[in-house]
Amino acid sequence: MTMKTRFRGYLPVVVDLETGGFDNSMHSLLEIAAATLDFEQERLVIRGRHRWAVAPHPDTVVEEASLKVTGIDLDDPARGAVPELTAVRGLFRLVRSEVKHHGCHRAIVTAHNAHFDHGFIHAAALRSGVKRSPFHPFSVVDTVALAAVHYGHTVLSEACERAGIAYDADQAHSAAYDAEITAELFCAVVNAMSTRR
Repeated sequence: MTMKTRFRGYLPVVVDLETGGFDNSMHSLLEIAAATLDFEQERLVIRGRHRWAVAPHPDTVVEEASLKVTGIDLDDPARGAVPELTAVRGLFRLVRSEVKHHGCHRAIVTAHNAHFDHGFIHAAALRSGVKRSPFHPFSVVDTVALAAVHYGHTVLSEACERAGIAYDADQAHSAAYDAEITAELFCAVVNAMSTRR
């Protein structure tokens, strides 16, 4: 079992973003996290974990309500925030390296409500002038749909509970935690389906 053969040449990369609102054309990208995957003894597992804290792009807006939900303090120097350009380039460099490593031809955004994350990544790349996205331009793998079909629920915390995955609500809305837990859910679904083949 390889990533290339299991997913038809597409490499799932689990991502989660924290943003300054819901509109990718005007709201800031504040955090990016990515979990990379691989097969070990025929089971899909998390291989790597990556995170970028992002300084809001000057042409974007941050809603106060979003900061309350995420708990992000934009003035905290400990965040280690980098410019949006640096973060997007870092993500794309990581993903290209993983695509090459697995012999795939393209990556695919894998996320909970994946079109949201895909749209923000695309908008940030355009805004920052980063070209040649390694991600498929419109297709995604959405764990909302997978969880609805496999576990009968779309909410991440409930789907994780039904999958037997411990979910810590106190850590939710951190990109790193949400990417990790989404990756665990995705692996659980793939591994459960693989045992039925």
